[in-house]
Order: sequence, then structure tokens, then C-alpha cells
Amino acid sequence: MKKIKPEHIAQADWDAVDSPPLDSSLLVAMKPVSATHSDIPPRVRSPQKTSVSVRLDEAIVTSFRDAGRDWQARINDALRDWLREHNPA
Repeated sequence: MKKIKPEHIAQADWDAVDSPPLDSSLLVAMKPVSATHSDIPPRVRSPQKTSVSVRLDEAIVTSFRDAGRDWQARINDALRDWLREHNPA
């Protein structure tokens, strides 16, 4: 199967990489990163999140979105900060 080069990668960079196709002998030999690189800390999982639908002012959503990726996480952080000093009831 021929690999398709993404548009954002230069042809010289694409040609410089020689990736053999994965076959069963390579898959059997694979080990988890944690088994070969003990210096890398384990991945920390974020607390369980709950999906909700909430109505926010358009200006609030626009401000967070315009600031870049992870805008929903930043809204979550802002609400967490607010809860430290306020009682939601």
C-alpha cells in the first residue's frame, strides 16, 4: 500500500523517512514506553468530565474561542476558580 504524503510536509523530509510496514513480527516485539523508558512519568488522567449543554453569552464564547485551542477547558478552569471564592447556591 502506497503512503500518501500530507501537503504540509516537504518532499525531501518525506523521502528522508524510511518506515517499514508493520507486520506481525514487529508487532510482537513492541513494548510499552513505560517498560523501556522508566524516566518518562506516567500519563496523568484528568478527572472525569460530564458533558452538559449550557447557554452562555455569545461574547463569552467568542472571547474564549478567539484565544485558541482548548477554549472549553479554559471555561472549566474559570468556573473552578470562581467556585473557590463563591457559593453557587
